[in-house]
Amino acid sequence: MPQSKNTPVDSKSQLHPRNKHRQRYDFAALIVSCPELKRFVAPNPYGDASINFFDPAAVRCLNKALLQHFYAVKDWQIPAHNLCPPIPGRVDYIHYLADLLAASSPKAKPKAAAIRCLDVGVGANCVYPLVGAREYGWCFVGSDIEADSLRSAQAILQANPDLDEQITLRLQADKRSIFKGIIQPDESFALTLCNPPFHRSAAEARAGTQRKQRNLKAAAKHKNTLNFGGQSNELWCPGGELRFISNMLKESQAYAEQVLWFSSLVSKEANLAAIYKVLKQLPVADYKTIKMGQGNKQSRFVAWTFQTPAQQAACLAKLT
Repeated sequence: MPQSKNTPVDSKSQLHPRNKHRQRYDFAALIVSCPELKRFVAPNPYGDASINFFDPAAVRCLNKALLQHFYAVKDWQIPAHNLCPPIPGRVDYIHYLADLLAASSPKAKPKAAAIRCLDVGVGANCVYPLVGAREYGWCFVGSDIEADSLRSAQAILQANPDLDEQITLRLQADKRSIFKGIIQPDESFALTLCNPPFHRSAAEARAGTQRKQRNLKAAAKHKNTLNFGGQSNELWCPGGELRFISNMLKESQAYAEQVLWFSSLVSKEANLAAIYKVLKQLPVADYKTIKMGQGNKQSRFVAWTFQTPAQQAACLAKLT
């Protein structure tokens, strides 16, 4: 969407217009919400308050502060080895999904609680359900193949009992499946979302981290630090994100009548051509690539549906 000419110079203008993180971090306000952040905040070389983004503990604490300050999420904690996602980009995905639903039926205004979403690979951080529940009042099922990750996510939910009826967690017992065993025969979802593991191997994941750090001219002492964390299933899988998304596309056909819009982040733009090729082999009614941006980083997600515009409108009308 085009940005307003009045967008402040210091804003992250590529973020979605409804994203609460378009301005620079107000560390003073964040410290009020999360006092423990104070020990990580110091002037950067330009004299501005900041944190060391190569310090995993500092990044986790910043996330905790952002979730507490903007989304009233209490006591957000994740194990040090788990993926610590950048909040602004995750929030963008949620807002653009909301736009996708609105475009599917401009006349229908579904009740927030009637919008059910499936987060494939919810992880230990549970960020998408937390933000989606707070921003839009949606209900979520979060699935994951790792029981430990679900225990961490459940601990966050226990610290926020008001979200208990909005967020449910399910273990995917079959690591070869994505929707099978998670989507039950008698249930439906307006949206599915996913941040798939994008590397093909542990070695590729390490190489990617080192390349990013070289680009950022990281100090030698931070050379092997994964500042956003992440363990094997969160960062890589055989075949990388292309195989994962291709499998998701093929499996989604079995749930064509139970899901309005499927979606997945695509970190590598070069994979889009192969993804489109798979989509064209399926009886999808429509598919879209929705671009997002944060600073110099460009990202995107692909969304697809097996339902015609009339079917989409009728589905959402039932939820009003």
